[in-house]
Amino acid sequence: MRGVNRVTLIGNLGKDPDVQLLEGNIAVAKFPLATTETFKDRSGKLVSQTEWHTVVLWRGLAELAQKYLHKSSLVYIEGRLRTRSWDDKDGNRKFATEIVGDNLIMLDKRNDYPGGHTDGENGGDATQDAPADTPPDDLQF
Repeated sequence: MRGVNRVTLIGNLGKDPDVQLLEGNIAVAKFPLATTETFKDRSGKLVSQTEWHTVVLWRGLAELAQKYLHKSSLVYIEGRLRTRSWDDKDGNRKFATEIVGDNLIMLDKRNDYPGGHTDGENGGDATQDAPADTPPDDLQF
């Protein structure tokens, strides 16, 4: 049986996207995304719980993020989980689990973007196939 590796998130950027150009002019963007759940505890008090996710976007989606996204932008992200590992300067093995996005919808009002518009014809919806190549394990931001 085949497995399924899909993630769907709606949240706010914790900071502006960090965009780098790799060899071959391939853009990659990375940013933290906060998702918050609110629920009532046993006493009826509202409790908010925030989870932080690291999102990585490639190529056209990275360029879109650089142009239109900023700290606190509200976005819908679809993608897949990827865990990578590397050795730090002391030789310790480190791990990071990230969401590699292949679909992005900007949920802020149109006038929240520079010029009041987006590149997507349908109001900020952008889709990109996942990259054929995989990023190097030592990619650090």
